[in-house]
Amino acid sequence: MLQIRSLLVLLLVARCVAVEETQSKDCLCGHPGIPGDPGHNGAPGRDGRDGLRGDKGDQGEIGPAGRAGNDGNKGDRGEPGATGPAGLKGKRGDNGERGPPGKMGPQGVQGPIGLKGNKGELGLPGPQGPKGDLGPPGPEGPKGEIGLRGDRGIQGPLGPPGKPGLKGELGVPGHKGSIGYRGDRGPRGEKGDMGEKGDALIIPKSAFSVGLTAQTKLPPANAPIRFDKIIYNEQNHYSPQTGRFTCSVAGAYFFTYHITVFSRNVKVALVKNGAKIIHTTDNYQSSEDQAAGGAVLHLDVGDKVWLQVAGGELFNGLFADEDDDSTFSGFIIFGT
Repeated sequence: MLQIRSLLVLLLVARCVAVEETQSKDCLCGHPGIPGDPGHNGAPGRDGRDGLRGDKGDQGEIGPAGRAGNDGNKGDRGEPGATGPAGLKGKRGDNGERGPPGKMGPQGVQGPIGLKGNKGELGLPGPQGPKGDLGPPGPEGPKGEIGLRGDRGIQGPLGPPGKPGLKGELGVPGHKGSIGYRGDRGPRGEKGDMGEKGDALIIPKSAFSVGLTAQTKLPPANAPIRFDKIIYNEQNHYSPQTGRFTCSVAGAYFFTYHITVFSRNVKVALVKNGAKIIHTTDNYQSSEDQAAGGAVLHLDVGDKVWLQVAGGELFNGLFADEDDDSTFSGFIIFGT
């Protein structure tokens, strides 16, 4: 824009000079004329091009911190989340103080009656007392009653044989004599004929022992606990799919269980055909606890026995891993 204005001024000056030169040639002595009116403003020139972008300025100082805003309204309390999985097994803590003695356990099974001992040997007889003096003969009185028979004395030495006398009357039976000394063992007799074959003795067999694994620990409540670790189940009377033992031989059975308690409380019941027979409870404190129970039951063929959690999800802390076990076992004592 400035350049255009400068160009117009130069053109105007050149024109004035040219006019003055023409007038000076035609008129030798004239006076300068009256200056003309200024010309009209010319058309505005085109906008110039944008200049190059300047360098970035220095960063300004950080302004002062503003005032803290007001606290917002407290939100509503959220719903409790689902129970999380059991954490990793903690380190074993120090041994605690000795607790009070527990309840007396069930009476054990009575053992078999022992064999009768041998009878002792007969003692030696005592010495014979001295014979009393014979009293003077008195007047003959009435015949007295027959006195009591005295004890049999020790046999005296054998006298010389006398003449055979008349056969006397049969006397009163004497007292039973003492048992004599045991004689020497006689020679072995000949083997007798083989007797007829008797009925074979049938011994009933029924036993199992199972445990939990890391997949079946913390079992659901109010349902048979599925012990899927088979320790012994040769007769297949226990089903790991249902967690139930089914009686196939009627008789008396002994059932026992041993539980490792971790992370939650435990309350279990031994159940026979849906009826709870015994309960075992353990309140978890820290580290690991142990709980156990057992009972003798009479079962008929088809009866079912199992173990189940009896106190809800907060009482199912039955634990098992590669170092700890929870087991359930049972076996027949005798058949009926």
